[in-house]
Amino acid sequence: MTDRMRFYIKRMNNFDSTLCIRVNHTSQYWLIRYWFRFISRLGDGIFWYAMMAAILLIQGRNSLLPVLHIAATGFVGTFIYKWLKGKTLRPRPYEVHQDIWLTGKPLDRFSFPSGHTLHAVAFSGITLAYYPMLFWLLTPFAVMVGMSRVILGLHYPSDVLAGAVIGASISSLSIALMF
Repeated sequence: MTDRMRFYIKRMNNFDSTLCIRVNHTSQYWLIRYWFRFISRLGDGIFWYAMMAAILLIQGRNSLLPVLHIAATGFVGTFIYKWLKGKTLRPRPYEVHQDIWLTGKPLDRFSFPSGHTLHAVAFSGITLAYYPMLFWLLTPFAVMVGMSRVILGLHYPSDVLAGAVIGASISSLSIALMF
């Protein structure tokens, strides 16, 4: 690696850390902290399972293929993010920076990529391919899930961005294969 590349990587890391600290410090406000804890908890899977159950209840047998497609995408996303976390072993921000306030509970040990964000984007992408009328609900929710991970001190912004890109890639490839 050249000195110039090291310089840019260090600069990007500094920007990522600084942005992480600034966003995380918004958690000092109880309303923000509790709202994003709630969003993060829904992003653990509760929101997606409830959405799939509601689709099945409302649309019956006609929704079996979309719900199975959403679930299969979730399994692929889980495999990919667990594999990446095992390879990158990036510590969570609160473990590296003393000025990061941990205000949420991590589900696993490592930071990169954000599995919550990956799944929020992947599930939203697949669901919107079948039910575009849910855009008003799914898009803001996916954005808030990503934001929650930084606000709660669990991820760097780059973890969230990577999770979003991977989730979008998974859903785009899956949609291309299905349609």
